[in-house]
Amino acid sequence: MAKAVVDVKDVTMRYNISSQKVDNLKEYFIKFVKKEIMYNEYTALDHVSFQLEKGDRLGILGLNGAGKSTLLKVIAGVQKPTEGSVSVAGRIVPLLELGAGFEKQYTGAENIYLYGTVLGYSREFIKEKYEEIIEFSELGDFINVPVKNYSSGMKSRLGFAIATVVEPDILILDEVLAVGDAKFKKKCEAKIQGMFDRGITVLFVSHSLQQVQRICNKGILLEKGRLIASGMIDEVAALYEEKTK
Repeated sequence: MAKAVVDVKDVTMRYNISSQKVDNLKEYFIKFVKKEIMYNEYTALDHVSFQLEKGDRLGILGLNGAGKSTLLKVIAGVQKPTEGSVSVAGRIVPLLELGAGFEKQYTGAENIYLYGTVLGYSREFIKEKYEEIIEFSELGDFINVPVKNYSSGMKSRLGFAIATVVEPDILILDEVLAVGDAKFKKKCEAKIQGMFDRGITVLFVSHSLQQVQRICNKGILLEKGRLIASGMIDEVAALYEEKTK
């Protein structure tokens, strides 16, 4: 049996949510000191386990609130699970909330270096790929404008260009194929398809079931944080469709 490149073991993610409305920080502090703040525990993921081999492309299905994006963030290392573990073999590139890590006061050019560093790129690597990033983003002279003046589409385009300049072993996609206008979306899909063709491992969340079936060979179905089905994508997709009727 081939070695797993993604190994998710018994992953559980719980959040404490305040059950009371607190109008300001002072009121919160007083209630906290008096131990009057009550919390409800919310379980976003409940003992989820699965493995992926190199080249697998996994579609993660489920209704809103099922835990799909939380699972991707845990695998990407953005969040630490309450219980369980995740191990990955190789370079992982998460395309989650593109441009969310940008510093708004800095220019697009400055954010290339900042965001690239966050993603683990060396300064030498960023310098080498700098022109390629700008060209792909199609921002032109706007690259020297502060990001606070960018539209959401411009930020997403720059984020996508920076994140995909590397050759990842594992790619995490959360609705990012909807980036920008139709022309740029097609360009993004072509770049990601090129990665697929090189046999990388993919975890994919999309509201488009047809897109998931076109891209993925395997699937899992989440329901209220629990993994209720796992297998070949067409089988899991059929079960998901039954649940959405």
